Amino acid sequence: MMRALAIGGFLVGLALFGLVEWLARREGSRIPTLGEVCGYIMRYEVGPVPVGRIGLFGFWWWIGWHFLAR
Repeated sequence: MMRALAIGGFLVGLALFGLVEWLARREGSRIPTLGEVCGYIMRYEVGPVPVGRIGLFGFWWWIGWHFLAR
C-alpha cells in the first residue's frame, strides 16, 4: 500500500512539474522555464566559489543515488 502511495505521489509531482513547464512556455508567460531557473542557479556565486553549480551537482548526485543506484 505504501509503495503504491509513494509511486502515485511521484507521478502526481511529475505531472505538476510538466504542467508548470507547459504553462511557462506559453506566449507571454511570466513563469520561468526549467532552463531559465537552472541558468539562474548556475550563475550564483559567493566570492570565487560557484555555490550554485556545487548545489546543482549535489542535487543531481542525490537524485542518482536515491533513485538510480541499485
